[in-house]
Amino acid sequence: SYKQRRVRQAKGAPQKRGVCTVVRTMTPKKPNSALRKIARVRLTNGIEVTAYIPGEGHQLQEHSVVLVRGGRVKDLPGVRYHIVRGSLDTTGVDKRRQGRSKYGSKRPKESAVSR
Repeated sequence: SYKQRRVRQAKGAPQKRGVCTVVRTMTPKKPNSALRKIARVRLTNGIEVTAYIPGEGHQLQEHSVVLVRGGRVKDLPGVRYHIVRGSLDTTGVDKRRQGRSKYGSKRPKESAVSR
């Protein structure tokens, strides 16, 4: 369909590498309210897309190399991609305990937690 063609800008690839050109925040559609973190990414095939940065906190800036996967953000118009945490220049989310695989977080050290 038209919608699938429009979103598949990776041309048959599940992920695509790219370089951040702008890292900024964006406000969601009504009725939500927040400052969602997004990045404008120029992919290796030359296409420039807007991608969402998931998780709490990030160290991305201009010229950061990131991995982009599909998946839109419902309350951000025009954002049809997600940045993969824990790969290339994107660090995993700090102090993440649950759902770590989705945010590229290492398993926490069992120090005083198990005692």
